[in-house]
Amino acid sequence: MFEVKRLKEIDWKLIPILFLLALISLVVISSYSQSEVDSYSFFTPIVKQQIIWYLGGFVIFFAVAIFDYRKLRDWSLFLYAITVISLIGLFFVDPIQNVHRWYRLPFVGASFQPSEYAKLTTILILAWFLERNEDRAHRFSTALTALLILFVPFFLILKEPDLGTSLVLVPIALGMFYFGGIHRKVVKTMTIGLVLGLVFVALKFTGAIPHEAFRPYATRFLKEYQYERLDPNTLHQRAAQTSIAIGGIGGAGIGKSEFAGNGWLPAPYTDSVFPSFGEETGLMGLLSLLVLLYTLIFFAFKTVLVAKDPFGRLIAAGIAIYLAMHILINIGMMIGFLPITGVPLILVSYGGSSLLATMGALGLLQSVYTRRFLF
Repeated sequence: MFEVKRLKEIDWKLIPILFLLALISLVVISSYSQSEVDSYSFFTPIVKQQIIWYLGGFVIFFAVAIFDYRKLRDWSLFLYAITVISLIGLFFVDPIQNVHRWYRLPFVGASFQPSEYAKLTTILILAWFLERNEDRAHRFSTALTALLILFVPFFLILKEPDLGTSLVLVPIALGMFYFGGIHRKVVKTMTIGLVLGLVFVALKFTGAIPHEAFRPYATRFLKEYQYERLDPNTLHQRAAQTSIAIGGIGGAGIGKSEFAGNGWLPAPYTDSVFPSFGEETGLMGLLSLLVLLYTLIFFAFKTVLVAKDPFGRLIAAGIAIYLAMHILINIGMMIGFLPITGVPLILVSYGGSSLLATMGALGLLQSVYTRRFLF
């Protein structure tokens, strides 16, 4: 089950990318958490916590990488069931920040967010189901069952409410449906729906569809607070764009941010880590970050090409899209193309649940990659 000898087969070019992203994360967190200490110290309490998360993440990464992913066929249904139960259980505990997204972990002073892991277990269960029904993938009944598998976590996460995380599940499933051979009409319909949704949002955020003029129509099926998320002129989005603009080409310098550093940018080391890093390092820093993130996605899709069985290929496809969507959505939110929905920038934003889930996903990719010669 665990094969240490597989370590030599890991794509070791990925490791420097992870360390550089970790370094960027720690630098940004340190810059914007100085208010929590009396005098300057790189290792603020938040930085120390992120280091702990990263150490745990690397342990998970290597442990999952040497684990035989094929064994997960027998565990997929169980892990999916546990995830659904944990998502339902959120509605029976006290909310945190008025939403049902986290469990408080006693004695450790931390919280646990099941929705971050729901993306992985949904990928696993869909990979298991699509491989199991490979010969019947073209049937509508297979497509409907796959959609039902997707709908359960999607609906529960949406009700938390966590619109961003629930929406990430849709392109993940669509990509896996494509690779899994699901009926073309289903894939085509989902693609058209997704494209139309993106076109609407793009028109909304470019001002082609006036926010107030569309309100009477939108609030027939959306609540007021949900529609306000589609406002392209929120304080958060204006602050994010201002922070990026202030950075210019070369940035203000590490620790020298005056706009985000003085509290004008909400969530500077969580959701808004991209503009806060941009203010300090400018366009050159953001381009360097984008290159690192692009390379991460490239490695993921390379695994899709070399996977030797349908289960591994579907897992790799799901994870590759999972990584890409997190990056595209977070950056899209910060530059004013998408509504702000709380999707973190993977491996850079502060937070344990997202970081551990992402490192586990990358480890699973390596588990598929290291066994590319076994068939």
